[in-house]
Amino acid sequence: MRRAAEIADKSAGFASPHPNFGCVVVTPAGKVAGEGYLYAQGTTPAEVQAVEAAGDRCKGATAYLNMEPGDCYGDRAAVSALVQAGITRVVVGIRHPLQHLRGNAIRALRSEELQVDVLGEDLQSKAIEEALKSCLLVNAPLLYRAASRVPFSVLKYAMTLDGKIAASSGHASWISSKQSRNRVFELRGRSDAVIVGGNTVRRDNPQLTARHGGGHLPMRIVLSQTLNLPEVANLWDITDVPTIVATQRGARKSFQKFLASRGVEVVEFDILNPKDVMEYLYDRGYLSILWECGGTLSASAISSGVIHKVYAFVAPKIIGGKGAPSPVGELGMVEMTQALELIDVCYEQIGPDMLMSGFLHPVPDLTPVIPSMEETSVIDPTVTPYESNIIFFYKTWDPYGAFSNFSPHAIRMSDEGGNYLTWPSVEHYYQAHKFVGVNDPAARNCVEDIRSAKSPEEAARMGRTMERQRPDLVRSHWESVKIDVMYRALKCKFSIYPHLNSMLLSTTGSVLVEASPHDLFWGGGREGEGLNYLGRLLMQLRSEFLGDSSTSNKSSIAHRERENELKKS
Repeated sequence: MRRAAEIADKSAGFASPHPNFGCVVVTPAGKVAGEGYLYAQGTTPAEVQAVEAAGDRCKGATAYLNMEPGDCYGDRAAVSALVQAGITRVVVGIRHPLQHLRGNAIRALRSEELQVDVLGEDLQSKAIEEALKSCLLVNAPLLYRAASRVPFSVLKYAMTLDGKIAASSGHASWISSKQSRNRVFELRGRSDAVIVGGNTVRRDNPQLTARHGGGHLPMRIVLSQTLNLPEVANLWDITDVPTIVATQRGARKSFQKFLASRGVEVVEFDILNPKDVMEYLYDRGYLSILWECGGTLSASAISSGVIHKVYAFVAPKIIGGKGAPSPVGELGMVEMTQALELIDVCYEQIGPDMLMSGFLHPVPDLTPVIPSMEETSVIDPTVTPYESNIIFFYKTWDPYGAFSNFSPHAIRMSDEGGNYLTWPSVEHYYQAHKFVGVNDPAARNCVEDIRSAKSPEEAARMGRTMERQRPDLVRSHWESVKIDVMYRALKCKFSIYPHLNSMLLSTTGSVLVEASPHDLFWGGGREGEGLNYLGRLLMQLRSEFLGDSSTSNKSSIAHRERENELKKS
């Protein structure tokens, strides 16, 4: 599996960033019979290449794919190649992260009676976790794009040992070694575009070419609010590589005309900021962006949440200088506890320099996913693969906002001692139960404070903040019980309010999706990549309530009685 991920990355620098597919065919005796990788979008699929290389040795063999094939063109070439070659088992690293493709090839292969195993779902072990990680990393740009609707963004900088990216005079050539600069060329080759700010254009007059020997050259992008840029600059020469200048609407129209006359594309934004620029580049279909800007723009990009990974080249030099610039400007942090910590950090010596890299946000693992129609039917038999609507709910003011755990419906639940307590909302109950049963006065105070919170939003803020600040107060088994905690609260809510029960039953036959764009556990995410556990629990409850329909008259009377009691309390 790691080999499949390794060869999937072979096209880096030679083709524009695209979903990376690798395939390794292994005989029943454990011998590699054939390999293949997707060179560029629209070229021969990796699976077709691998089975052609293996030939007759495909009979009874296993194909290892770092990612589920994406049938973007409707010809099912990858699936057909595996089936017709006689492959009997397929091991898939990750499901395809794009919603309209996710699960399609897996279902197609299984319908052809091939055994299909997915890492992390059908296969689990420590070694599998490592293999899965390699599959996630090789397609990190696609996963981030699917999860956050912005391209995968890497911040790169070179600095001296004392944290300077230039001398006080602004001179910066060269901080890092030639070996490090060659690595930067490789990083550029892996990117759809390279971004710099106006200060970098004025100070360094960069070319931002890859010079790596590959065939792909990234777009060069300049961000400048005022267009206070020089008329003579290497970036205005678009002979080999195009350039985009992003600016504030209406800025220096005369200079915009000058840039247009040189063939430079100018894109105006109502308010120029990294987030909007990234969303624009997402719409352009970009997967990966490399930021090579100064400290001011770096800080803005980090604050906007669009930087996912950092590459820091540290040279064994000291330059000093009180006014010498640093790689990241003001972030508004005043305590070291606020510092952003990288994860999955790697260290590599490159010539005399040290390269440190790591992620600011974990690589999204988009599996398991919102269940397919077949999987949903298992949860709730009222849903069929043939006729099914999708009902989205999120904010409490939405048509189905009452389904939200933030809806203002009080519930009465028994505590550990069997005493019934009233909670203002499901969210109050859920957040407080992160700390229930912990033998610490601070945890008990936290439970009461959350229960007394004036709103579900405040309860959520208090619970999440305390969970971050005092993880020692959180129940040790919280991750294993939180779904059950939410389920009990939801069941109480939809049991004691008849109109909510009726609303839930009115959705019979529809898939329920909590449409939070950022909560990938309880919600469905922006592209359906979330786990949608809230929607799943509601569908499970709906199925249970439908099963109790024979006693619905008695239940509704009991519901009204409980509701009246609750209102009195």
